[in-house]
Amino acid sequence: MNDVIYLSYDGMTDPLGMSQVLPYLTELSKRGFRIHLISFEKPEAFEKKGRELAETISASGIQWYPEVYHKSPPVASTLYDIWKMKRAASKICSLHNIRIIHCRSYIAGIVGLSIKNSFHIPMIFDMRGFWADERVEGRIWNLKNPVFRMIYNYFKKKEEELLLKADEVISLTTKGKEILQDQFGSLVSEKISVIPCCTDLLHFSEKSIEQTMKKQFQMELGITEDDKVLSYVGSLGTWYMSDEMVDFFKVARDNGSFTKFLVITKDDPTRLLEHAASKGLPDHSILVKPADRKELPSLLDLAAWSLFFIRPSFSKSASSPTKMGELLAMGKGIIANKGIGDNDLLFEKYHCGVLVDSLDQDGYEAALKSVQDFDKSKARDAAEDYFSLQEGVSRYERVYKRLL
Repeated sequence: MNDVIYLSYDGMTDPLGMSQVLPYLTELSKRGFRIHLISFEKPEAFEKKGRELAETISASGIQWYPEVYHKSPPVASTLYDIWKMKRAASKICSLHNIRIIHCRSYIAGIVGLSIKNSFHIPMIFDMRGFWADERVEGRIWNLKNPVFRMIYNYFKKKEEELLLKADEVISLTTKGKEILQDQFGSLVSEKISVIPCCTDLLHFSEKSIEQTMKKQFQMELGITEDDKVLSYVGSLGTWYMSDEMVDFFKVARDNGSFTKFLVITKDDPTRLLEHAASKGLPDHSILVKPADRKELPSLLDLAAWSLFFIRPSFSKSASSPTKMGELLAMGKGIIANKGIGDNDLLFEKYHCGVLVDSLDQDGYEAALKSVQDFDKSKARDAAEDYFSLQEGVSRYERVYKRLL
């Protein structure tokens, strides 16, 4: 058995842990790798889901070592968690014949680099995008503040060290890989693999739609057979441009393209609803519904098209929106803005939706002219070809085997 230690500062009880970590690790476990998983769990989420999830993870053959995530005080809490991750990882490496260290993003990478040096184990830096730049461009770190500038500079130096010293590097996008190739040349380019955020095509499929649940959602939300529904699924704020999405829906509603906007989110929708009211949109035209992962296929099937606008920036060149693969797997056409990750290339190759040239009325009206009856098979083909979980797992398996 080939033992792998997987380090994640994200929790498995978080949505990303459930959709973007555990499915990969479960499949890798089936392919002969014994996974030792360290994650940092938010207490409230862990209390609700931890026991049930622990049973599921154990049944898949994964050894799970959950730690408590600390949010405050800022900086000090993260340093404490890094120390805890390093201590837990060192103990596991001392007790087991660990052959590979797999680090999800930068915090885990810092720990992984230390473990690599101490135990002489090859390391994967699964970078998940340009994290430090995301913090700045997402307005989480203000570089006018000398403390945040110092933290940013520290992580950019660590980023370079991780890229140069890791034995393998994972980029979510081809565009991100090209940026790294331009910056570091052959020192990094020969060890980069591109693996996008993949989708469980069994869960996100028409076969997963529960018709009784779907009808209940229709009744609860007041959706009729005559409604033309546009959906949005995911977080609100930071990167996702809720004002612009509401503006797009206003134009779409005015010209008859869509009658209702279904926003599937667990976030506070107050700002979105206030902006919709300021645009004169009636209350019944904006529908907000939180949903768990198991409910998503039935809820997503209420709309033929789905929308998301992400604020363009340097860091988003390395972004692979999780929702994109899920929506395509459900046969949904996607309306999105240009310049995000590999979206421009994917839309051109697979004809899986409409790219908006400019986030203004002219851009919205031009895009809506292309919104017609959508061929579901094109979306599903794109999901199977590019976002398949099994293909993603196969790529990870090839990386693991190279290191072994």
